[in-house]
Amino acid sequence: MKNLIILIIIVLFSVSALAQNEGKTIDLNGTWDFEQTKDAFPPQKFTRKCPVPGLIHLAKPKIESYDKLFKRPDQVLADEAYDYRKLQYEPRYSWYKKVVSIPADLSGCEVMLSILKSQFVTQVYINGKDVGQSISCYTPIDLKVTNALKFGAENEILIRVGERIWLPPQAAGSTDKEKVNYIPGIWDNVFLSFSGKQKIRNNLILPSVKNKKVTVKMLVRSFYPQQVMYGDPMTDQVKAEVIIREKVSGKVVAKGQTEGIVTRDNETQLAFDIPMNDFKNWSPENPFLYTAEIRLWDGEKLSDKVTENFGMRDFERRGKFFYLNGEKYYLRGSNITLHRFFEDPDCQALPWDRDWVKKMLIDDPKAIDWNAMRICVGLVPDFWYDLADECGMIFQNEWLYWQNHGWDEQIRKEYTDWVWSDGNHPSIAIWDAINENTNNYIGNTLIPELQQLDPTRIWDAGYMMESDLAGTDPMDEPHLYRAGWNIMQQKSPEQYLKEHSYKLGKMDDWEPDQLRYLEASATQLVNEYGWNWLWRDGQPAKLTKNIYDSFLGENATPEQRREMQAYWLACETEWIRGERTMAGVLAFCHLTNNYGYTGDWYINNIKDLEQGPTLKWLKHAFAPAAVFIDLADQRYFPNGNYQPGEELAFNLVGVNDLKEKSTGTITVKLMDSKGKIVAQQQRKIEIPAYQRVNIPAFFNVPQQTGGYLILAEFVKDGSAEILKSRRYIKVGEIGTTSFWEERP
Repeated sequence: MKNLIILIIIVLFSVSALAQNEGKTIDLNGTWDFEQTKDAFPPQKFTRKCPVPGLIHLAKPKIESYDKLFKRPDQVLADEAYDYRKLQYEPRYSWYKKVVSIPADLSGCEVMLSILKSQFVTQVYINGKDVGQSISCYTPIDLKVTNALKFGAENEILIRVGERIWLPPQAAGSTDKEKVNYIPGIWDNVFLSFSGKQKIRNNLILPSVKNKKVTVKMLVRSFYPQQVMYGDPMTDQVKAEVIIREKVSGKVVAKGQTEGIVTRDNETQLAFDIPMNDFKNWSPENPFLYTAEIRLWDGEKLSDKVTENFGMRDFERRGKFFYLNGEKYYLRGSNITLHRFFEDPDCQALPWDRDWVKKMLIDDPKAIDWNAMRICVGLVPDFWYDLADECGMIFQNEWLYWQNHGWDEQIRKEYTDWVWSDGNHPSIAIWDAINENTNNYIGNTLIPELQQLDPTRIWDAGYMMESDLAGTDPMDEPHLYRAGWNIMQQKSPEQYLKEHSYKLGKMDDWEPDQLRYLEASATQLVNEYGWNWLWRDGQPAKLTKNIYDSFLGENATPEQRREMQAYWLACETEWIRGERTMAGVLAFCHLTNNYGYTGDWYINNIKDLEQGPTLKWLKHAFAPAAVFIDLADQRYFPNGNYQPGEELAFNLVGVNDLKEKSTGTITVKLMDSKGKIVAQQQRKIEIPAYQRVNIPAFFNVPQQTGGYLILAEFVKDGSAEILKSRRYIKVGEIGTTSFWEERP
């Protein structure tokens, strides 16, 4: 009897130990052995180390092509685009090697190797066995590796990564004509996961605030063998249980379960709803998170367990506006072009530095009242989305598809994996399928299909407006580049501007071809504007050299260029925000390659995140409730001048993105080139919720000729913050003159 009891205890302990292993993972991030080869055969020896996640430029000692990949040009050469096929170095295969011990007590589990993101063309070998290849660059690579592993022993994992030039045409996207070099590497998390014969391959926790529920979708991977002999099972029954808790407190708020039939050695989707009767909404202002623990049972055995974070939020469009949790919600923010930043010599390991990313992605934007970012021409590491979930930032999440598309079936596979892998992040509100392009298959076949998988988000189909779409056009993405591309093409920009005036700073001044955005029925999200980029040292970018040379002269100082950029971009932000049918305003660009075609608004070394004047002035232009001056600039653009003594009548434009009215005091000053106030007015104002008001103002223009600044200062009731708007005017027939440089 005693021996029987001992045997029962041993069996129960073994079952318990096995159950604890279901859902276990082994993190493979860290330093890997690294080497490069000219051919596809493994290296004879490894002489370098490289971090994972990261890219191959982080290898130590440096790879041979390092100096060719990362150049710091001495001068700016105006350029429009680059053909990635014009390689500046000899492409190599990059090899990663890691030896990992697998505990013996995990024997009996099924094992998958997951590489969340790796570019370009990834091949994996374990203990000399080929376990699979993938051409996906932005979605997880999941490979069954059970039969290649040795339990209770060391295992060699060997991963080969190719170059962009070798990516086959089937692959989804991956071309950006404003990139020069495409840096390969394993750039997101790598891990082993252990389960029983049934595994939760993917899951979606889709919230509905309106209907007070979450829909749980699971992609279950069965590792049972397919039917071989007549009469062998083809399917099995599984049960899924879900426990939902508040992330911080751990309080259980809901439970649910379902049963289903899954096909052997295949993937089967299960779906069911769980009521949420008492919950807190997620928003950028209150990023409240929940966790869903999903347990998958194979008969009486726990086969797998995963935990996902999610938020309760509805994001939809009604007419021309976005609504967050049932309330109108204006988006304000910028763009992140991480894949361009990858080729910045100062990039280094910053994209994987959590503190640096949080400051750049969350803290700095929130400090200037941004609530949204467009992840532009390429996705980001998974923890970036986690930060946005935890800290509160809305993303328009864009695939790297600007030029080439790929083959339909491959794009379907990768886009579907994209929704499954990123779809639990409440921060992602918009799936952005295409940048500045059109594709009939994506717009009219694939997006409607993916809307069935995830009906909780909006899809942006690039430049496919109503005429190109078979179904409803939910949103468009106007790119309002004025006085940019056209000027860049001119031999004489000054003459062009005389013939094609641009009234910078004049509200409601829309060009004829832009009126379609005002008249369209779809929601309009302006997610690019501001053709005035600078590098961080104050030099013009490749696309803007002609512009700055024309406006300021080739010998202009960095300070002069930065001042012009800050003023120009603030005026354009005010102009777009003054059009209240625009549902969002995202300036371009918050992070990019410092030596590229465009630029961001940090200065000096990017690791320090030192803000330039433009970011400081954008704080004023993006304030949720603000007052702007409705006058055309006369300092930089040829918009005439005023005569001495003339009466100048104009409007102040108050805008309010908030759901409650804003009241405060507006002071308008006319200042000469020395900063002396020559005239001033002050009054109380009220701006209704979500609205715009025009507030009349006037000055008698001074008799003294010269350059003047009109400065509007708005102070909301209950706040000490002064929000400023500027316009420069000229008085009298004058040429070059000086102006008072107001500081933000």
